[in-house]
Formats: sequence, C-alpha cells, structure tokens
Amino acid sequence: MNDRNPGEPSWRPPLTMAPDATFRHRVPIHALVDPITPNADHFVLAHFGIPRIDPAAWRLHVDGMLARPARLTLDALGRYTRREVEAFLKCAGIPDDPTVNTRNASNAVWAGVDLREVLDDLGADPAAAYVWAWGPDHGSYADWSADAYVKDVPLARIAAGDVLLAREMNGAPLPPEHGFPLRLLVPGFYGTNSVKWLCRLHVADRRSPAITTTRLYNDPGEPRADGGRAEPVPVWEAPPDAVIVAPADRAVVAGDRVHVWGRSWAARGIARVELSFDEGADWIDAEVEPRRGYAWQRFDLRIARERIAHATSIIARATDLAGERQPLERARNACHRIAVSFA
Repeated sequence: MNDRNPGEPSWRPPLTMAPDATFRHRVPIHALVDPITPNADHFVLAHFGIPRIDPAAWRLHVDGMLARPARLTLDALGRYTRREVEAFLKCAGIPDDPTVNTRNASNAVWAGVDLREVLDDLGADPAAAYVWAWGPDHGSYADWSADAYVKDVPLARIAAGDVLLAREMNGAPLPPEHGFPLRLLVPGFYGTNSVKWLCRLHVADRRSPAITTTRLYNDPGEPRADGGRAEPVPVWEAPPDAVIVAPADRAVVAGDRVHVWGRSWAARGIARVELSFDEGADWIDAEVEPRRGYAWQRFDLRIARERIAHATSIIARATDLAGERQPLERARNACHRIAVSFA
C-alpha cells in the first residue's frame, strides 16, 4: 500500500511496502565461502517490511545544527566525491536481548559519498556531537512499535571518515532489500546503525530519544562504584567475533588432516583467532589474513586428525587489535561452537 498521507512528516517520501511485514533473509554460515558476499546472499532484517521508493520523489532532508540545511536529490549527491569502502556488516541480533549471537554477517563493497564531506559542505556546527538518521519504515515488531526507524551516530565517527551515503553495493545499485535509493553505511558498527532507505539526517548536540536508541540495541554497562544503576552502552562498534565456515555444524570429517576455516571481524580489526577442540580447555592459534579496509578476515587452521581424534566440537574465539576477546557465551558476540564427528 502507499504509505504517504497528509499527516505524514514531510521528509517521508511516497512509498509502497512490499512486503509490509517483517522480512528476513540469510544463508547458512557454511555458505559464506566468497570473500565478497553476493548481493543475493547478503543477510537482510527489515523489521517493518521493505519500502519501495520512487527515486524521483525522494529527497534526503539534512537539518539541525547546520549553517545550510538542505534537501538533496540523488543528482545533488552525485556532485560529491564518489568513494568505495569494503566493509563487513554484522547483525546486532535481538534488539532487547544482549545475550544472543544470531551470527548473521556479510561482507560487501559499498560505494557512495563520504558523509563527512557533505556535512562539511553544509556547515555543521562545531558544538554538534551526533547525527540522527531516519528511515521511512515504521510499524510494529515483536512487542514494540515505532513511527520511524531512527539511529544515531557520534559525529566523531563521521569525522574519522568512510561513513558513506551509499548508493551502490558490489558494483550495482542498492537492491530495495538493502536500502534503495540510499543507505547510511557506518563501517565497523553493527548493521543496525546503517539505516536503510535513508530519508533524513539531523545534526544534534545530544543522542536521539527514539525507542531504537534508548530502549533497544543497548548492552549492559559496567556496574557503578556507588551501586547505582549502570548506564546502558549503545550498540555501535562491533566487538571481535568469528564464525566457522568449514566444517559445517554436525559435519562428519574424513581424512588424516582436518582443515578448519572461517570469517572473523571487529571494528578495530582482528589480531588473533584461536580454536578449541576440547570445550575450551586448550586453544590453538589459527592463521589470520591481514585486514583490507573494514572487511572481515579469513582464518585457517590445518591440523593432524590424530591430535583431535576425540573432539566432538570446535569453538572459535577472536581477539581484536585492542586486546578485547570474545566471551564464550551470553553476549551479542558469544563464541561460535559447532559439533563434529570423524569418519
């Protein structure tokens, strides 16, 4: 149905929702064999469905603490410098449950313009601290509702560069499922921050009060010394994480040498991936490829079968370049564990 009426905010373009209910798509972990995930295999979670937007009727409304607020067409955005960024996206998982790792992850080459350049051109106020991003999708999901999908990003992250207003994915226009005609792409941050079908940006000196920033997508903070309630931590930078691509879960492994490999990622890059074949009693280092941009990093281990002959599981544990290590369980980035047996 067309979702625009006289009561709608001016920044929301005319659109049709198809489907008009939650849409999910993922491929099994053992299918993530390509360094660049094909568009058709890239995971999707659209809480309220997929907006279908006529690009001729679309505008990017940029307002707030700016010298020159603007309504930008796609042609206007085309006058800025085109940039490409290879980056992983990792689903943050269940919005209000920080103890579950859904392990939806993909890696793509995104192209568009650097948001830093746009905000510099429009005269962002030096006192600003955040940019709020709006998607036009709205409705109910699980036990919560929202009149728009809103996230916020620290201006310091945007100032560091490579935060894109993305129009392309792997050399093609953004598919509708991934945000056509424009998507915010925040490399290194959980995918929830890379707002699809982007229609509005608001430059502010404080965080957004939206439910998708206050109640949802937060992790528990550190306990306070005075015993008071800990402040929640927003789900922004992706911590270290890894998935085992091969062998597949519940695989029967044959041969004298076992090859275990997978994908690892973190906002700050991966320094180390360890594998355990004895439920975490001992760990063996895998070889980790160097990082390209913000891309995920492959890890490999080849090991004699006789060394792990009694193994019934394999656990992968990643550590990032700042020394943060994955927790074994009950976290958005809890370690991946698979079951195996030997022929």
